[in-house]
Amino acid sequence: MKDMTLGTILAVLEEVFGRGLFWTMLVVAGIVTAAYLYVLVRDHSVSWRKFLLAQLSMPIGAIAAVWFVLVVTSSSLRDLGGPVDVIVFLGIAAAGAVGSAILVYTIQSLVRPAQ
Repeated sequence: MKDMTLGTILAVLEEVFGRGLFWTMLVVAGIVTAAYLYVLVRDHSVSWRKFLLAQLSMPIGAIAAVWFVLVVTSSSLRDLGGPVDVIVFLGIAAAGAVGSAILVYTIQSLVRPAQ
């Protein structure tokens, strides 16, 4: 792997997660992102109360993301080989935390729209 291209990254992710699961995750992420943008445009502002509640879900999202990757890849924390693996897992946890906050905020805003 000489060059880091989008095609290479997609191939690696398809290999890790499986083709069906990877593209399903990508479609779900796109739907949640579109719904989040819709809520922001519709409400014209951020509800700080909903934002605070969404932030409280971040640790759960971080743990869930790391657990999901460990289950899907049939790995365990004992398989971590060095600092790069720890950095990757911290990135996975951060992505899970941000993703859960966006998901919770979007669901709250769709269920209880701004007055």
